Amino acid sequence: MKKIYIFSVFVCLSFFANAQYDHQNVELIGNWFDSAQVPEPAYGIKYNSVWGWVNPQNNVEYGILGSGSGTSIIDLSHPATPKRVAFVKGRRDKCIWREYKTYKNYLYAISDDGSPNSFQIIDLSYLPDSVHVAYDGTDIFEKGHTIFIDGDKMYIGYVKLDAAHNGVYSMAVYSLADPEKPTLLRTLNDDDSNISYVHDMLVRNDTVYASCGNQGLFIYFYDKATNKFNPINAVTSYPNQGYNHSSALTPNGKTLVFCDEVPRNLSVKVLDVSNIQNISVATTFKSTEGATAHNPYIKDNAHVVIAYYQDGLQIFDIRNPKQPVRTGFFDTDTIDGVNNNYNNGGNAYHGNWGAYIDLPSGLILASDMQNGIYVLDASIALGIADNKNLNTISLSIFPNPATDQVSLKFNLASAETIVYEVFDVTGRKLFSTIKNEPAGTIYETIPLTTLSKGMYSIKTSGKEIYSAAKFLKE
Repeated sequence: MKKIYIFSVFVCLSFFANAQYDHQNVELIGNWFDSAQVPEPAYGIKYNSVWGWVNPQNNVEYGILGSGSGTSIIDLSHPATPKRVAFVKGRRDKCIWREYKTYKNYLYAISDDGSPNSFQIIDLSYLPDSVHVAYDGTDIFEKGHTIFIDGDKMYIGYVKLDAAHNGVYSMAVYSLADPEKPTLLRTLNDDDSNISYVHDMLVRNDTVYASCGNQGLFIYFYDKATNKFNPINAVTSYPNQGYNHSSALTPNGKTLVFCDEVPRNLSVKVLDVSNIQNISVATTFKSTEGATAHNPYIKDNAHVVIAYYQDGLQIFDIRNPKQPVRTGFFDTDTIDGVNNNYNNGGNAYHGNWGAYIDLPSGLILASDMQNGIYVLDASIALGIADNKNLNTISLSIFPNPATDQVSLKFNLASAETIVYEVFDVTGRKLFSTIKNEPAGTIYETIPLTTLSKGMYSIKTSGKEIYSAAKFLKE
């Protein structure tokens, strides 16, 4: 994977760390990994899925990272220095798969590795002091491959019961009326016995977009009144088809993006689902040749964020679904070129497994199979900080975290009138000043005494330049 290194917005604390990674319009804020984590033996995977949660009591953000040995809860109060504050060991070690979703203050954790295994429910409400395991057992089910929560319903893909019950469901839905005691409502097998495996599912208002591996994409409506899965449509033949892995849907419900995981080097598919009875493939695209698109995530109606093996986090503008345009990337993979030949038996399982894009701060979390969790600022790539095709500048911001003031340092090739602006995480402008700056090295200080503690962004713009960075006020 060869990319052109194009980026110019640097936070002081992460300047040198960024230099290790190919990236464009995505900034590295922090990284966490456990040096003692042992890779599982089949593919050398240390880490897998990632999720996020915000404590409603104090608005502190947390990252949730799966590993071979269990689940790490990571405090993001200081995103430049993420800190693990809790760890829940899994029933077994050296797992390849763990997946997570949250409902209220509960974290639901599943794994699809061999027995002994278990389904876990973790109460996060005791953070930052601790977490409590509310359930760790097999009587609900022992294993599942993926999980999705829609309202108070929990969907599990490819459910395996324990040895005592000896059953497998292609997909099942459970009630979370009692969050600590999910109860089975229905299995897909009850209504469609032709589907042998649901690898992943996206559910919105009881409409289920089920990625069924080699069988394709199937869409159902779970009717609460009759307690049945009713088929709506299916996409079983499409260009560059492979193993239908996972999908993401725009908020307006018009565009669906899905990834085919294997064989390697398949394109991402963009579907027009504005008429769910008449679905069409708008286009297909790739990040680079040879990489594996694993999991897609939709940010607003305009962008898709894709976790790529071997290619890191990739961001595309899909406002025109027929012509996606890459707006940024951050390549988490540091072992490119090593055992890379998937089709010839090599190990392709390295790089970005998944992402979480819904933190209130706007930060993105990305999990790398060997390198742990990355905290990223993709505001420019997502159009939150528009680079307007101007010349960007190398901006240093310090100290970070800051208290009473923050200092900026950058260079100008010629004299410019510069606008300095500070925004909170909602995009509300809190400070603005205009200064006439000479050519050369510029130092400016921005007062912070009127700001509350939290995450902010500072934007520096002129006639021909633009830059943006985030900082934390303590």
